[in-house]
This record gives sequence, structure tokens and C-alpha cells, in this order.
Amino acid sequence: MNDNLKGACFMMGSMATFTCNDAVIKYVAQGMPTFQMVFLRGVGATLLLVVLARFTGVLRAPVPRDDWKWVIGRALAEVASFFPFILALTHMPLANVTAILQALPLAITAAGALFLGERVGWRRWTAITVGFVGVLMIVRPGGADFDRWSLVALAAVVMISLRELLTRRLSRDVPSLKVAIFTAVGVTILGLAITVPSGWAPVSAGQGGLIAAASVFILGGYLFSIMAMRVGEVAAVTPFRYTALIWGLLLGWAVFGDWPKPLTLIGAALVVSTGIYTLLREGRRAPVPRPNAPR
Repeated sequence: MNDNLKGACFMMGSMATFTCNDAVIKYVAQGMPTFQMVFLRGVGATLLLVVLARFTGVLRAPVPRDDWKWVIGRALAEVASFFPFILALTHMPLANVTAILQALPLAITAAGALFLGERVGWRRWTAITVGFVGVLMIVRPGGADFDRWSLVALAAVVMISLRELLTRRLSRDVPSLKVAIFTAVGVTILGLAITVPSGWAPVSAGQGGLIAAASVFILGGYLFSIMAMRVGEVAAVTPFRYTALIWGLLLGWAVFGDWPKPLTLIGAALVVSTGIYTLLREGRRAPVPRPNAPR
């Protein structure tokens, strides 16, 4: 297997584990306060990340002074994106939320052009526009099937795009695993802050087992995504993030009995196809080295 094929496998593994984590969260939230479950999953995921970081020696690696503001800013952006995401996830079909999130590569490309001065030609701007039309077909604002939680999912897309812009500011000296720890800690604190005033519900053995599984899934998602971006070329590996939509459709149907309407599927196909086109266009450009590329 060459590096790009390995990276593609890691990316597909990342999307599978992230989507399985989302399915577990949605399922457990039906019988437990959502943010209590987020807190418990966060504790498990943080402990696993810390153990792994200690085992690999990353835990002792210092964060450069100039990077602290970006690390903290990224963690805050993660919390700000997770809050609307978890609300949308618990109120919408899994496949619909996953489909809206597929607009991320388009949103990040547009944000990079608007705020970081990255070059985006008319072909990619056209693809971004068509992808936005696809998002409107999924959300259907003003229609009879309009779901206001779709707008909450779009808010999550905006905040995740901000998170990615902050990620690009990190220097090479910041280990990705350590950034993942700060991310997990931030989300765990969010869960605790909302759980404390609302009260604690008893946790059954079955719920505890599912939360433990979610902790393992989220850890796998973090690790596979990091390995994917370190092994393969970005333009070759990133299109495989769209396999999350397949997992979202299958798990949504198998676990919750949901299947999107035809217009939602057509909109998702538009978003995915324009996103892949954008990434292929990116791959044809000569790479521009960035001194602050994160590890």
C-alpha cells in the first residue's frame, strides 16, 4: 500500500468511528440527559488520550508560548461548534446532520479565501455556490419540510470552519495528540457545566457500556484523522471524508429507522460532488509551503 492508499484507509476509518460515535450519542441521549452523557464520554475519552500521550511521550512535549493562544482559541471554537452540533444531532435524523456537515470542505475553502487570503479561482467559487444550493435542498428553508434544527447544524459548520482556520495557525512544534487532549477537555467541561445545574440522572450498566464505546469511537476518530493527514497527501485523502455520509445513511436506517427524503439525497449528492471537485482542483495546484502547518 502506498502512502495515499494508507491515508485513504485511515480517513475512512476516521469517518466510520466518528459517525458511530454520533450514533451512540444520539441513541443514549434518548434515555439520559444529553450533556451528562457528553460529560461522561468526555471523561473516558480524555483519560484514553492522556494515557496514549504519556505512552508516546507527547504528554511531556511543551507547547510553544506563541501557540498557546491558538491552542486555547481552537479548543473554545471546538466547544462553540460542539454545542449546536449536539443539539442538532439529538433533534434531527443522523443522516441529515451528516449530510449538512459534508459542506465543511466547501465552507473551509471559502473561509480560507475570505479571511486568510488564499487563492480561490472562479471554478472553485462556482463549485462552492453549487454546493450551497445543495445545502439549501437539504435544509429547505421556508418549505413545508423545513426543520429549524437544520439551521443549528449549519451554525456548527460555521464554528467548525473557524476551528479549522485556527488550526492552520498552529506551528509544527504543537503535537496533534496534545491538541486533541485540549479539545476533549473543553468538550468535557461544557458537558459538566450544563449538567451541574440540571441535575444528575442514574446511569444503567447498558448506558455506561455504550458511553465507554463512544469514548473508544471518538478516540479512534481523532487518531485515524491525525494519521490520515500525516501519511497521505491532503488532496488525495480528504475526499474520503465523504464516506461519513454512507455511514450516516446506514446507521440512521439500521438504528433509528430513518431514511432521508429524495430531495435531501439529491442535495447531499450535490454537496459531495462539488466538494470532491474542489479538492481535486486543489490537488492540481502547486503546493505552497506553510511555515505554521500543524503536525
